[in-house]
Amino acid sequence: MTSNDLLLDSAGRIFADHSDKAVLDAAERGEFPERLWNALVENGFHQLAMPDSGVELADVFAVIGLAGRHALPLPFAEALLANRWLGDSARLGSIGLVQGDRVVDVPWGRRAELILALDAERGAYALLDGGGAGVYVEQDRNAAGEPRDAVPLPEGVTWMPLTEPAAAFLALSRGIAMAGGLERVLDLSLQYANEREQFGRPIARFQAIQHNLALMAGEVAAARRAADAAVDAIGGERFELEVAAAKSRVGEAVGIAAEIAHQVHGAMGFTHEHQLHHFTRRLWAWRDEHGNEAFWQQRLGRHLAALGADRLWDFLATRG
Repeated sequence: MTSNDLLLDSAGRIFADHSDKAVLDAAERGEFPERLWNALVENGFHQLAMPDSGVELADVFAVIGLAGRHALPLPFAEALLANRWLGDSARLGSIGLVQGDRVVDVPWGRRAELILALDAERGAYALLDGGGAGVYVEQDRNAAGEPRDAVPLPEGVTWMPLTEPAAAFLALSRGIAMAGGLERVLDLSLQYANEREQFGRPIARFQAIQHNLALMAGEVAAARRAADAAVDAIGGERFELEVAAAKSRVGEAVGIAAEIAHQVHGAMGFTHEHQLHHFTRRLWAWRDEHGNEAFWQQRLGRHLAALGADRLWDFLATRG
């Protein structure tokens, strides 16, 4: 067993033990999953992305993908990246985006002790106190019921230059988490189709269901490959372009696969009692966070147009 396998096995056990449907339901009611966070801290998972952790970024993103597979109700990717850029793992951190005089879309800003405010126009970040430090927080949530809060941006805040492509890292964190979530949705759909009987046989034996499941499996595989390609490009010249391709392709897969999953599950998949909605609603919400398909397709399209027709094939054929 490799070190990567050991890391994923340990993370998977913690996620499975502390992120069941009851915890997800409670988180959507605004209850922070303390036991889950404490278990991660006790095992050092909050320090994975720090430069001196000894863990490769590819392995860090593999754990983020696994967190997506479990619909982890924490600002997990944000905490890992904030710790990496700030070198401060002692407190729960989160990340938000500057919008006018506020920092918005902060996962669990009401609970975070520190917030890293990203300003894309400046190419810089600022460090702010969060709700956990007693600062006023405007509470909000995304379509999945996950806390997405806002804090006022103080005047005269100190801005510091970013040393890594933070926006691309955040987009990749959503892309890789969506790929993991899609794999869970496929597993749930296959399980249900083999258990649910109609006319005396499992619905998985009906040709129409088989066709839809095969289509879903293809989309999930394409999403995983696109996300993995972006992870493989970390540190390279094409990284942000691979992230653009990944976020676009994974978002497209979400639109197709989540629809099929609910069709396969029928009315059961739309009930609150079933766990499917915890994953599909997150997938729908995450595809719009840190740039939707249109945003990243435009980014990629502008680059390809600037290359010109004569250089397009070389760009595609030399993809690493």
